[in-house]
Amino acid sequence: MSVALTRGVLFVHSAPTALCPHVEWAIGSVVDKRTDLEWTAQPAAPGMFRAELSWTGNPGTGAQLASALRGWAHLRYEVTEEPSQGVDGGRWSHTPELGIFHAVTDVHGNIMVSEDRIRYAYESGAGDPSAVYHELSLALGEAWDEELEPFRHAAEGAPVRWLHQVG
Repeated sequence: MSVALTRGVLFVHSAPTALCPHVEWAIGSVVDKRTDLEWTAQPAAPGMFRAELSWTGNPGTGAQLASALRGWAHLRYEVTEEPSQGVDGGRWSHTPELGIFHAVTDVHGNIMVSEDRIRYAYESGAGDPSAVYHELSLALGEAWDEELEPFRHAAEGAPVRWLHQVG
């Protein structure tokens, strides 16, 4: 019986030079393969470097990558995982200031906000539209998008590597 695989992308938006080999080691520990990323200067943050890695692996690999990189100071990254048979997709975003954000995504990469989360926004808003807006903004990860957007644009045209999980 074959195992359903999924794929995704790891975007390291900014990392200091000293952290780059540790990021590669952390990725390698998840995918069971040595990883040599092509690091390029990050124009949005002088002195920082960026890299991208497309990956193929078992469902849950995106969460494992995000967990392996979580909590390092001065590291900004995003991990995406496409939906696979019986498994929703996901997006993890991390910034030093905001920490980690996770959202479930559909086949087009759109964030899916659950009924319970929407109900919570209504209930916590208690009739105050600005409070409802704030809760929905949190559910969509807008603060992470705002912080990461300059780093995303600085990456346009950057090289991407494909990595297939072993085993």
